[in-house]
Amino acid sequence: MTSIMATEAASTADLLAQQLRLNQNTCERIAQRIQQLNPSVVYIVARGSSDHAGVFAKYLIEVELGIPVVAAAPSVVTVFHKQLKLNNALVIGISQSGRSPDILQHMQMAKEAGALCIGLVNDETSPLANLVDELIPLRVEQELAVAATKSYLACLSALLQLVAFSKKDRALIAAIQGIPDALKRAVNGPKQLNADMFKGCDKCIVLGRGFGYAIAKEVALKLKEVCAIQAEAFSSAEFVHGPVALAQKPLKVLSLGLFDESQATHQQQVDDVTERGAHVLNMKVFPDNVHPRLGALMVMQRFYLDIADISVQLGCNPDTPQGLNKVTMTV
Repeated sequence: MTSIMATEAASTADLLAQQLRLNQNTCERIAQRIQQLNPSVVYIVARGSSDHAGVFAKYLIEVELGIPVVAAAPSVVTVFHKQLKLNNALVIGISQSGRSPDILQHMQMAKEAGALCIGLVNDETSPLANLVDELIPLRVEQELAVAATKSYLACLSALLQLVAFSKKDRALIAAIQGIPDALKRAVNGPKQLNADMFKGCDKCIVLGRGFGYAIAKEVALKLKEVCAIQAEAFSSAEFVHGPVALAQKPLKVLSLGLFDESQATHQQQVDDVTERGAHVLNMKVFPDNVHPRLGALMVMQRFYLDIADISVQLGCNPDTPQGLNKVTMTV
């Protein structure tokens, strides 16, 4: 029987076609506000899978717009009760539910500090949607499985659309229109991971570089959530600065290879880990003819489908992992 997680992941392409169409004018208008503000920094407020989308945003905004991006530490506001100087900042709050107290408090602080606050939110009736200056709806309908899939991919596509218009990058704007068709090809493409690869596995290292590292964090989270595998994500460059010593013992590594500027250096580091004796699994971009900034979405689309199936075969429940709730309320 197909899991809810797999069904929702497979539905992403049609939902993103609608998202990109309905959000185009909104993203163009917000892009103009960003250009007028000319922010000195972008500040990301998020938790969980949304926080991993924020790591993707860091690479995307710094590479394409040249603006430094930093991640919020929510406890600075909710536990230490501090106000930050964000008067010339662009603050992006990312949340599927838009209801977590720590995210709401942090965004309220940012708004009071004079920042331009943008929300990427799936629930348009949520407190966060009503709080922000500008809302970019994710538009992927209710997500029933506890593990996020379509909402995460929707965050990446929304970020791509906003950045493409902010940069006025015609090639990227055109490429983004092809995301839904490319995702459908990824859904119908070959499996890249199977249950045999993870039988008896209780630990795994996930490696990526640049945008690949951004999605490695989400991959590692899903391995924990739906397969109960203790997975940890590293930049492949960071991994050789010490953690590579783990390869002295039997070690399973999942490499996420993208066809972009990071490809050569990432592969060099994966080759080094392989030579040290690690058992390396590989995920690649399929289809492989997409714009380099879209490759991460293709890898994640295929990963979500594969890992949902693997979870079931390993005796886990990908729809309702033990001890997890869809909306996590933290302060």
